[in-house]
Amino acid sequence: MATRTDVRSLYRRQGYAQVPFQFILCPHLEKVFRQETGATVGYDEHFGFALRSRWHHALPRPTFDPARWFPGESFRPGTIFDEWGIGHEPGSDAAHHMTRLLHPLASATGLADLDVYSFPDWSDQPDPALVAEVRALHERGVAAEGPLHCTLWETAWYLRGMDRLVADFADDPDFAEALLDRITERSMRRAQAYARAGMDVICLGDDIGTQSRLMMGPGTYRTWLKPRMRRIVDAAKAIAPDIIIHYHSCGHVTGLIPDLIEAGVEVLNPVQPESMDIEDLHRRFGRDLSFNGTLGTQTLMPFGTPEQVRDETWRMLRLAGPQGGILPCPTHMLEPEVPWKNVMAYVEACRTWGG
Repeated sequence: MATRTDVRSLYRRQGYAQVPFQFILCPHLEKVFRQETGATVGYDEHFGFALRSRWHHALPRPTFDPARWFPGESFRPGTIFDEWGIGHEPGSDAAHHMTRLLHPLASATGLADLDVYSFPDWSDQPDPALVAEVRALHERGVAAEGPLHCTLWETAWYLRGMDRLVADFADDPDFAEALLDRITERSMRRAQAYARAGMDVICLGDDIGTQSRLMMGPGTYRTWLKPRMRRIVDAAKAIAPDIIIHYHSCGHVTGLIPDLIEAGVEVLNPVQPESMDIEDLHRRFGRDLSFNGTLGTQTLMPFGTPEQVRDETWRMLRLAGPQGGILPCPTHMLEPEVPWKNVMAYVEACRTWGG
């Protein structure tokens, strides 16, 4: 069984004894997992994942009042407003995790609105319970990762609306800078808390690619996002220099990979094979960057055979070589279309890999 040491050394391209593996199951597949295995614990525990997530939660704040920021609007039953005040209006049962985003700052007209908006906040000190959870994982030989997804860009446009935020870059840069800085400062404190808690990995991330191209030009990224991402990374590294910086972006991001490396990213996820060529990326950037993902959830996992899942997993491990640098795993949540036999084929491929 893979351990914390395997995770860290694979990501550092320093060799490994056993292949770490991981995946995320949709609620339907969680039910299938319990039916197939009879397990009474979570699938991460049942299969012995070598890497587990633990969260640093926001400080208490006043209850968010949707009527203040969405005057006169009504929402479908089941709509929730998250810690940022971003609304998530549910879709159909078949698309349970697809929601309509409701942007509370869409109608903001200037800096005064930011001053009165109730942003969540985080301490830069971890709660003692988080420290204890991380220590308990380490004592079991399990690596701990601190989730900090939607680190900057996504939180900003979820709050403002993408079209409005992009317009702000040109028409109201003071507003855009103030919004991004408020988010950056909070992400820095979260990263510092994770570093102080002893996390092995911090999982940053913002989707900056579409299926076939970048979501924004390199100039836009370098002006608005890259310097702030570097500040977040530096905040964590100042406390724990050996903490591993994992970055998530779906889609095609090849053109920004050198910038991500310069910003401090050490592991790139998910490297969708439908959008990018892992062989090309590994050849060009494999000395400076490790990769997590590469097994397509649009193609291979739902529509491949168990043998194809096994062979592609082994192909990724072979490509990386004995030093590691690729942790092959599904590129996103496994949806109901994925046969359970393909999930098990992936697990067995990792367990039986012999180099």
